[in-house]
Amino acid sequence: MQIDRAGLAEFLRRRRESLQPEDVGLPRGQRRRTSGLRREEVATLCHISADYYSRLERERGPHPSEQMIASIAQGLHLSHDERDHLFRLAGHNPPARGAGGEHISPGLLRIFDRLADTPAEIVTELGETLRQNRLGVALNGDLTRFTGPARSIGYRWFTDPACRALYHPDDHPLHSRVFASGLRRVVTLRGPRSWAAHLQSLLLESSDEFRAVWHEHEIGVGYAHLKRFVHPQVGALDLTCQALLDPDQAHALLVYTAVPGTESYEKMELLAVVGAQNLAAPAFDGGP
Repeated sequence: MQIDRAGLAEFLRRRRESLQPEDVGLPRGQRRRTSGLRREEVATLCHISADYYSRLERERGPHPSEQMIASIAQGLHLSHDERDHLFRLAGHNPPARGAGGEHISPGLLRIFDRLADTPAEIVTELGETLRQNRLGVALNGDLTRFTGPARSIGYRWFTDPACRALYHPDDHPLHSRVFASGLRRVVTLRGPRSWAAHLQSLLLESSDEFRAVWHEHEIGVGYAHLKRFVHPQVGALDLTCQALLDPDQAHALLVYTAVPGTESYEKMELLAVVGAQNLAAPAFDGGP
């Protein structure tokens, strides 16, 4: 497929101009004259340089990679049809839709963008973190930095001891059962050639604990009402984790809250302050 530079540039401009700052979780400001988003704002949302994005809108620059187009599609909050169109304009075949895809639906992103005062993250069915807000990073560490099998919290749980430090030791056996049970469900759902089945094989080879839990053949194991954290900066936290599911993409928006008036609620307020102070500091190694 050939890149359609004129079509790509026009589509990007129209999509940028159709978005307002509040649509993507940005402050409007008092001196805004631009109709829609500024190029610099879009570049920030897409995690690319403003110069690179501006050249695309001016029909210039190198041929964007599939990874770059995926990042732009997510930053512009495109629907799946719009994302596929963008890929074709850029001379690429669109990624497959459905389970295993990483393109977050605009509706789920709009909800996520409005969650500024409580930890939140968007994860795949295998516990791979696609997006975290500022408080989500303050609570769990930066979970988007992992690559390969380690992107899955279930995989890290059985292969990286540091992953367990964030949780109360008495709850570790339950976490092991939950992760093994969840992986079993996805393997059965997606089949023996799926990424989930590959993770299963890797864990069976590398973890005695996983083998023992896996051979119990448990399914549907879940958590109690609260999840107990042991945070390195604010200490013990009892939090409720609510999940909003997107069945089309098998993604879940996880939101962590504390009961008002409790010690955990006060610590969450402190965590918000600590998180703001540590924005420029490296995130600690943790798990969701």
